[in-house]
Amino acid sequence: MKIYTLHKKQKLPISVDQAWEFLSSPKNLKTITPEYMGFHILSGADKPMFPGQIIQYIVTPVLGIKTKWVTEITHVKDKEYFVDEQRYGPYALWHHKHFINKIEGGVEMEDIIDYKIPMGILGQIVHPILVKPKLEEIFNYRQKKLRSLFGEYK
Repeated sequence: MKIYTLHKKQKLPISVDQAWEFLSSPKNLKTITPEYMGFHILSGADKPMFPGQIIQYIVTPVLGIKTKWVTEITHVKDKEYFVDEQRYGPYALWHHKHFINKIEGGVEMEDIIDYKIPMGILGQIVHPILVKPKLEEIFNYRQKKLRSLFGEYK
């Protein structure tokens, strides 16, 4: 069983309060997800984030194939971090930690995603060809979108 990790950091010239307000709202996921992914929230995003919250989405990650994705917010520490875990969806495992750290002149946001591809050896073969590049593309898009929304950290 191979577990992969994607680790991204980004600095933004905003306050912890601003970062938390934006990132902890599930409704803002659509804003920072590439349009071609057809991201649509089905349910669960109508309240501020809390442990135990279940959020259901539809995404179209590859080849126009619509996929239902259900995540649970498992941990929340106000203005510091939250964790979402896939309960149903395209991955055999998805554990995504979001951290917000105050730095001089802004915040540093950190994402650590531990994930496992289904389909055993076939999944491991497809990972470097399709899955890893797609995840990199999605998180690079997020970083670019957040810079366009909040400005460049200097």
